[in-house]
Amino acid sequence: QVQLVESGGGLVQAGGSLRLSCAASGRIFRNYAMGWFRQAPGKEREFVAAIMWSVGSTSYADPVKGRFTISRDKAKNTVYLQMNSLNPEDTAVYYCAAGASYYLRTTENGYDYWGQGTQVTVSS
Repeated sequence: QVQLVESGGGLVQAGGSLRLSCAASGRIFRNYAMGWFRQAPGKEREFVAAIMWSVGSTSYADPVKGRFTISRDKAKNTVYLQMNSLNPEDTAVYYCAAGASYYLRTTENGYDYWGQGTQVTVSS
């Protein structure tokens, strides 16, 4: 069983930065994929970024490429999402997810564990 707790959300002006953290309790196995998703008001939840826990390979959604960076700290059992050059379209609740996988997952399928979400609001 894995529990995920996100933190680091908040209110920021357009052009600013935030770093989200996702602390995992329980064992994260080598063949786990970790992902960040977001859900804006009135919209479906969408993929943001993913990382393979073991090798650190990454994948990003097109809207965040070049602005967001996903990383993990194995010693701290934590995944991060560094978000730069934020714009109002990035406003959403951001969720961390984890699931056993041998490849990067860019959809919700296969992610077995989810955090409670953290709100990110970008003002114009």
